[in-house]
Amino acid sequence: MLTELLYLVFLLSTPASLKAMGSLPVPLATHEISLNERYGNAFVNDVFKDNILLTLNYLDGAIESPKDISWSEVKKPFRYEFTLKPGEGFAFHDKLLPEYSGRVVKTTNAHFNFQDGFKSDGYLTGDGVCHLASLIYWVAKEAGLTAVAPANHDFANIPGVPREYGVSIYVRPDDPTGSALQNLYITNNRENPIRFVFDYKNSVLSVGIFEAS
Repeated sequence: MLTELLYLVFLLSTPASLKAMGSLPVPLATHEISLNERYGNAFVNDVFKDNILLTLNYLDGAIESPKDISWSEVKKPFRYEFTLKPGEGFAFHDKLLPEYSGRVVKTTNAHFNFQDGFKSDGYLTGDGVCHLASLIYWVAKEAGLTAVAPANHDFANIPGVPREYGVSIYVRPDDPTGSALQNLYITNNRENPIRFVFDYKNSVLSVGIFEAS
């Protein structure tokens, strides 16, 4: 009876987008954010939203260079997942601290700059990607994975994400050391592979982490 009640609680509390996947087991952790609530100004919010979605399109390989960008395609609902084997790592970008060299097998494949097709709100090109990194970090920490974010985003609130999980992301070609410190590193410390699942629909982005058998 207790097991049935716990499963009912899971069904009621898990985002519908992830429950619809059916074949996925109970997540180690899952959270979601609304991409319509990234910033109080509508124009700036849309820049944040577009940059988040563009990053995810780079991550899943739908976009490999700016010439591939079709904003109508970028903004469509999608589902994407990748797997880390035991001991393998993910980094948000490819400027790595030395201790992660050779361990990172997956990045977003982007540098969040004008050359990659990212948008500017008039202050910074690529604004918004820190929100995505912070969501991933939050889920990874709750899943019990080894997750390290050297630079905190405590200088600005990230709506929908607890402040302690804020991650500052930035890439400067002329400063590889500083860029490596503004990155996110996640390592699969479990005995089985883990699956990162991203689901976007109705302006809501869900990130879930599952243990694969």
